[in-house]
Amino acid sequence: MSLHDNYFRVQERIANAAQSAGRRAEEITLIAVTKKFPAALMREAYALGMRDFGENYVQEFEGKHPELSDLATDSRFHLIGHLQSNKARKAADIFHVIQTVDSVKLAQRLDSMGAKLEVMIEVKLSEEDSKEGASPDQVPKIIEALRAAQNLTLTGLMTMPPWNDNPEITRPYFRRLAALAREHGFAKLSMGMSHDLEAAIEEGSTHVRVGTALFGKRPKPAV
Repeated sequence: MSLHDNYFRVQERIANAAQSAGRRAEEITLIAVTKKFPAALMREAYALGMRDFGENYVQEFEGKHPELSDLATDSRFHLIGHLQSNKARKAADIFHVIQTVDSVKLAQRLDSMGAKLEVMIEVKLSEEDSKEGASPDQVPKIIEALRAAQNLTLTGLMTMPPWNDNPEITRPYFRRLAALAREHGFAKLSMGMSHDLEAAIEEGSTHVRVGTALFGKRPKPAV
């Protein structure tokens, strides 16, 4: 199927999930995850109406960014992968939103860059070693650091549950993040991907991160 058709299908899924949850589709932001895809495909997605793009790696997006700089005033580029403190300066230069703040140190480092950024706190709700994020008991300290920041605007929480192709397995993680957001008064929740966006929306997600359902399987690197 074409990107046009895939985009229509994803929009339809979001609308149906929102309706079943008694919400409006307009409350849900679709983040097109373009990791490993070229800038040309991002421009094609932009032409179809997509405006929020998610990237996992600072270095990869740094290479694509010059080809997309003319879209920056009308689009929002989100970092949705782990951010090391030593890459904070570059991330602050090329992204509008950092969804993966997971420590007081990183919060302070980003603030010191001087760029006005929207940020989210990444929360780790599983025991998987491969997953990044702050534990729920670390969240209050990070909130405190971010609210003291001069250049950062904290708007919500994000999480990456353990992979499972059954949305009912990941639903409890979405429910826990939503409860944590209510506890701290946050309106935005970044959770849900191609395979489980319906469950995430039903549990309160405001930002779904969709790659495969839009663009297909990621290209394998050349050997």
